[in-house]
Amino acid sequence: MVDRTPAVTFGEDQEISKPTTVYIWDMDETLILLKSLLDGTYAGVFNGMKDTKKGFEIGKHWENHILRVCDEFFFYEVGLHKVLDQQMIKLWNDLYSLTDSYTGGWLSSAHALLEQTLAKTKPSASDHSSEMTPRSIITKDQSINVLVTSGSLVPSLAKCLLYRLDDVISANNVYSSWEVGKLQCFSWIKERFGSPNVRFCVIGDGTEECAAAETMRWPFIKIDIRPASPYRFPGLTMEMVQSYIDVIYGPQDSKDEKMKG
Repeated sequence: MVDRTPAVTFGEDQEISKPTTVYIWDMDETLILLKSLLDGTYAGVFNGMKDTKKGFEIGKHWENHILRVCDEFFFYEVGLHKVLDQQMIKLWNDLYSLTDSYTGGWLSSAHALLEQTLAKTKPSASDHSSEMTPRSIITKDQSINVLVTSGSLVPSLAKCLLYRLDDVISANNVYSSWEVGKLQCFSWIKERFGSPNVRFCVIGDGTEECAAAETMRWPFIKIDIRPASPYRFPGLTMEMVQSYIDVIYGPQDSKDEKMKG
């Protein structure tokens, strides 16, 4: 799959008239489910309504696919459709559908929210005018998805491909905190994207990213796999995410009014 995620660079001479929001996502047990399928945690929160054995088998299939992709071939920018044969593609698609069905649409719902975060940066028909310049593109309201995972980098990139996240998260926006910790990764992200008009929001399920977000004074949304929680997939919405951002940074509408005044 070809990477379609907008690449964003900030130069010293560029002005950003509207805020850029950098969404920093955890992967495991946030955008995807794997460990909780393997250890039965996911099925356990449904109090007998989910087949624990089926969840474990789904998790093992994912584990095997991840190992195979890492061992036999790895070309993130090319995409798996270019390197897998038709039989493997069918098995992969079937496993994705099976997992999505078992988890009530977790994978597709998470992907849909990632797409919504990028909606403001996808070019409209009028954006393809010959008069468009890099400056006119950069001054639009933008959003960027960044992934910070505690797993090592190559298996994490393999997961991005297998779980169909490569069209909403570019390879250069994937960070591994395996050796340095999430706080260090967050510091790098702030250094890379930081400017007075950039806002950050962290979404994950772990205590490490929560503590790191608190240190950085960024909003943190904790994902909860329990079925009654709204902070899961399906459930989490852009409106909910925006409300957390507004608490820390203030509503953008009110800032716009102040600038006009």
